[in-house]
Amino acid sequence: MDISDILQDLNTRHLDRDPFAENGDDYGEDEQSGQADLQALTRAWVNERGAAELLPWPKDGLVERATNRIKQQIELVETMTGDMDPKTNFSLIIIQTEVERWKFLIRSYLRARIAKIDKHTLHYLSTPALMERLSKTEVAYATRYQQLLHGHYLSSFLGSFPANLQNLNDTAGGISMIGGPDEEAGVFVRGLGSREVGGEGSVAVRGRGRDGDGEIDVQRGEVVIARWSDVRDLVSKGEMELV
Repeated sequence: MDISDILQDLNTRHLDRDPFAENGDDYGEDEQSGQADLQALTRAWVNERGAAELLPWPKDGLVERATNRIKQQIELVETMTGDMDPKTNFSLIIIQTEVERWKFLIRSYLRARIAKIDKHTLHYLSTPALMERLSKTEVAYATRYQQLLHGHYLSSFLGSFPANLQNLNDTAGGISMIGGPDEEAGVFVRGLGSREVGGEGSVAVRGRGRDGDGEIDVQRGEVVIARWSDVRDLVSKGEMELV
């Protein structure tokens, strides 16, 4: 048996369907396929790593579905491990490689979010609208992290200050001690086209500069650099994506 026979058999038995579809079933029009989730997870990961601030947690259960799919595939790998058939062993390598790709995306996505939470914990916990961007687990993590950090500061140096100077969220004198992300940071974005009914393939981006403000049309697939605050709404609408 040569490699072409193994690949042909693998294609017949496994690649005719989505290996990361839940329960191995085909999905209907209203259900998310594994490939669609992988694309959405990849886009969420790239956007999170490129954005200057924490982006909203996916509300459609994307991360939860991806985690469940990984668990199912790990169980499948454990079941196939004892099979010494060369065809099955080759299929096992393919599935393990795909599982590792999904695991890398989820780990990197969560690490990018945790890094932002660690850097500006009070910024996200002090505003209800910003707190809604966090998942329940992230809210619990951020709350506990801030408690530990404040306790450490109190035992290190804040405890020797007057009581009115021990708060980390002081706004006396109109100056807030709560630092936030740099919303004016530059980002690279790619145009995806307007999602409005009858929308064209270009997106209007209004930018601000030292010499004046202006507006340009970004064609679908075109990459430009802009301030994050100028393209934030377009990214949230899905009309642009970070690169």
